[in-house]
Parts: sequence; structure tokens; C-alpha cells
Amino acid sequence: MEKKPALALYNTLSREKEPFAPIDGELARMYTCGPTVYDFAHIGNLRSYVFMDILRRVLSRNGYRLKHVMNITDVGHLVSDSDTGPDKIVKGALEQNMTPYEISEKYAKAFMDDMAALNIGRPEIIAKATEHIPHMLAFVERLVEKGYGYEISDGVYFDIGKFGRYGRLSRADLDDQLAGARVGVNPEKRHPADFALWIKAPKEHIMQWPSKWGMGYPGWHIECSAMALHYLGEVFDIHTGGVDHIPVHHENEIAQSDALIGRQAVMRWMHGEFLTVDNGKMSKSLRNTYTLADLRARGFEPLAFRYFCLNGHYRNKLNFTWDGMKSAAVSHRRFLEGALLHRGAPADGAAAAEAGRLRAEFDAAANDDLNVPKALGVAWNAIRYPVKSDAIYALLLDMDSVFGLGVGSGAAPQQADSERGGGVPADAEALLEERRAAREAKDWKKSDELRDSLKALGYSVIDAKDGQRLERI
Repeated sequence: MEKKPALALYNTLSREKEPFAPIDGELARMYTCGPTVYDFAHIGNLRSYVFMDILRRVLSRNGYRLKHVMNITDVGHLVSDSDTGPDKIVKGALEQNMTPYEISEKYAKAFMDDMAALNIGRPEIIAKATEHIPHMLAFVERLVEKGYGYEISDGVYFDIGKFGRYGRLSRADLDDQLAGARVGVNPEKRHPADFALWIKAPKEHIMQWPSKWGMGYPGWHIECSAMALHYLGEVFDIHTGGVDHIPVHHENEIAQSDALIGRQAVMRWMHGEFLTVDNGKMSKSLRNTYTLADLRARGFEPLAFRYFCLNGHYRNKLNFTWDGMKSAAVSHRRFLEGALLHRGAPADGAAAAEAGRLRAEFDAAANDDLNVPKALGVAWNAIRYPVKSDAIYALLLDMDSVFGLGVGSGAAPQQADSERGGGVPADAEALLEERRAAREAKDWKKSDELRDSLKALGYSVIDAKDGQRLERI
């Protein structure tokens, strides 16, 4: 395995960056919370899977083999993560006059199409919840046998009072949860935060299976624990998801998995931050839950959105605006055009030496908790190398094994209507993009130097809440 800077990844459980070494030598075992397939994925969902893909690519670049499981939730995910409201799949089926299986097949296919369009690698194992009901039932039965599960009139619940480490991931105060519990919480539950392992279904419920507690369906949280145990074993390396999963879903996963096996099941928890829209929450009521189809309708290619996602570190919130998307589309096209200028040019010793130096700088950034914005800045330095050289093109191809931006596709995308009208020269655009990457990496010295370079070209930089822009001096 090629010698690279040590890979360090942030662990939400410890709140620290930690050196990464798989339990099983060179095999990295990982689980990702996949989609609940009742509607099209919006761009906030998709940002999480771009993060998942970057992690996969960096692990592979470091020589690790992957055994990666992603679930497809096609039953049991209630409207609220706290076990309230109807099943999202059943709700969607009733609203669209389709069967739950038709709903899940339709939107699972749409999700996989979006993954492919964004150049997101498919995990080695895709696990549908409905195909693993026996594993979930066996998991629940064992929890009940060990005294962690108890039956009441509407289902089987996990007793968090028996699990002393509950709240460790989210740092939640259970006493505060108890004091602020909703009026009308199920009085049969031993604690308001006890969560459903198995839900007893009324006769009219569309999706239900036989169990020792009667006909029912699984609680959402049990799905991931049961499928992870089945495919990855009792203990595995990494579990990923969005930050919205921390306080409920992942906290509950930890409780039931660790309780079952009697030790820590997941060594490292990694979470991607929210994508905001116009500095606000993404919400259907605000009509700003854009899909990939919405971006296409405005003339933006999916890989331009991938480039947009690479502008922010996965642990930082990233704000989506249409101006920002336009800027990302321009930068993505310039990035591919700049790489193509080096293709086929003669290689020389100085360019090869520079490529080696930049590769080391790139690997240091990528292995520092997936600092892709900084790595992207290194790639722009390579593009701007004054001598065109095939050694630089080979370097950019190598870097794109992490970026996934299509450097090896053979051509840059055509300028879309949505990109036109800016009138900013390509060299100024490239410097502005490099400055954005420097600021994301908190390299303030380089940011100031690039501001001076832009000033020499006749542009001042305006830093605003929604990003940076150029104004002619």
C-alpha cells in the first residue's frame, strides 16, 4: 500500500479526530443510513450521499477494501423519528393511489438514478428493510430475553433505563427530556424516550408481518441495527448519516446494538451537516426542497451540484443559493477545461516534480478528515501550473478519483444558459474559486494573497453571507 499521510477521521462519539485503522486489517466495514423511499430525494439528502461517496473514495485511495452496507427503508419509518405519526411509505401509497411496494420501487429506482448521475459509488450491499423482517424479529426477541425490551398494548419497546450509556452520542440530558415530555405521551411506557422495537398493527394497516406479539411491523431504528449485525458482524468500523439522525435514530441504534452484544458495536460515527437554502431551513412548506430534476430544469448538470457540495467541508453547513449554483457550474466547467489543457502536453522533469509535491499536499488534505475544499484548492494550483504537461493531467486524473468530477470524461460541459451573463474572465474566476477553497480551509494568508491577485486583474472581492463575488474596480 502506497505510503500516505495517516488517515484521521472525526468521531461524533468522542468529538475528536482519530487515526483510522480498520478492525479487520485492510477491510473497512461501514454502514450508511439510506433513504426512506416514499418521495424523490432532495438536494439536502443528496449532499449526505456525496459525503458518503467521498469517504468511500478516500478509504479506497488509502488502500482499504470496502464492505459497505446501505439500507433502503421501505417500511416502518414513521413521520416522526420519535415513533409518532403514520408510516411514511403507507402514507405515500395512500396519497398516490399505489401499493407500498410500488411506491418503494418507484422512489428507490429514482434514488439510484440520482446516485449514478452524481457519480456516487454504489455500496457493496443494498439492504431493503422488507427483505430482512426475520432478522429484525430475532433481534427484538433477544433484546426482550435480555431484559431490555418490554411489551405494552401497542408494541414492544426498548427500556432506556436499563441502558446506562443512553444519550452518550447526542449528549442529551434525559432528565430534561422527562421534564419536557409532551402531554399525552403513552402512559404505558416506562420512560417517555423509550422507543418502539416492534409496532402492533391494526387490522387495516397495509404492511404487517406475524410475530410472537401478533401481526405488526418493525420500528424504524431496529432496521439498521439488525441489518448491520447481519452483514457486518457485531462490531464494525464506521457508521455514517446526517446530523439529524444524531439525537434520536443513532442514539437508539447505539442503545439496542450495544445492549444486545454487551459492548460497543460501532467504533466511529460520522455525520454530514445540513444543506441550508438561502440561509434558512429546507422545507416543503417554503417550496425550497429542490430535487436534481429541479436543477436540471434550470440548466445545471448533476456534476455541477457535486462540485457545489465539494465547496464545503462535510461537517460544516453549506448554504444553497441559485447564484451559488451558477458559480459552481462555471467553476466546474473551468476546472474540466483547465485539466484538458494539460492532456497530451509533453512531460518534463520540473512539472513531474511539481506534480509529486502537489500530490503529497492533496493527500494530506484528503486524509485530514476529508478536507475536500482544501484538496480542491490544491487541484486548482495544479491547473494553473504555467507549463502545460501531461504529468499535471495525470495528477488531476488521480485527484479526481476522490473528487468524482469527470476529469477523465474527455470533454468539458458546454456553457449552459444559466451560466451566461457574468462576463468575468476565466483567470479571475479560477482565482476566486481558489480563494473560496482557501477560506473554507481557513488559510487566511492565502486568501489575502489571492485577493491581491484579483485586485491586480482589476477586481475587488465582496464577501457576503451567501458567498463571495467580484466587482470591477
